[in-house]
Amino acid sequence: MSGKADTVGASVRDRVVIVTGAAKGVGRGIALHLAREGARLVVLARRPDPLAALSSELDALGTEHLAATLNVADRDANFALVEDTIATFGRVDGLVANAQTFRPPTPLADLTVRDVDVLFDTGPKGTLWGMQAVFPHMRDQGWGRIVTMGSNSGFTTPAGYAPYSASNEAIRSLTRTAAREWGPFGVVVNCVCPVSIGHHAPPDDDPLRAASHRRTFENQPISRDGDAERDVGPLVAFLLSDACRYITGQTVMADGGAFMHP
Repeated sequence: MSGKADTVGASVRDRVVIVTGAAKGVGRGIALHLAREGARLVVLARRPDPLAALSSELDALGTEHLAATLNVADRDANFALVEDTIATFGRVDGLVANAQTFRPPTPLADLTVRDVDVLFDTGPKGTLWGMQAVFPHMRDQGWGRIVTMGSNSGFTTPAGYAPYSASNEAIRSLTRTAAREWGPFGVVVNCVCPVSIGHHAPPDDDPLRAASHRRTFENQPISRDGDAERDVGPLVAFLLSDACRYITGQTVMADGGAFMHP
């Protein structure tokens, strides 16, 4: 033995990665970064037009990819999509569970059944269905990476965002449970809480949301919005790589230092 340690790299080149909610915002930035790093992608979104625009960008980058519309709240559709991924690429290495419907801020006393259901259906439930769909394949190949997406609103509890905050805390809990149960099979599961919100900046006639948007950066050491492709994408790529082999069940804040915890 030479005593020289094996090199463990952070590359995602040729990895097959599913990205939900990929057509805009954080998901789009992540998908484009992974594409530039050489990953093979399955990009998913509910609306076909922005998905087609992303697919054209990936074509221009020469990225091997599959683009498909998907409602993540549909459990059967998640399983069918993973089977399509296996049929196309022969494997699935990573899942970035990014999709979640966003609702306008609403005071707690005024929340409706729909306000709560749509966030939990597309947030923790949609994340769970995607995780369940990829896990058997990752288990069988003895290797897998799952990155869920949360929000620091679960820590900061801004007014008007109760179901959004609660649904994102549920996603973090699912992440920890999956990490505990699936770690023995080589499947690593972590959560990223990004601040990258410029893509849905508030309209002038929504004072509650506008105030929350302004407060986001007031006490942030790196006092700017995060860039989905340049700030969030590289972190997600690391969590999808071989280098992330001893980190699991963790929440990583990509928020410019807005929330610091021991």
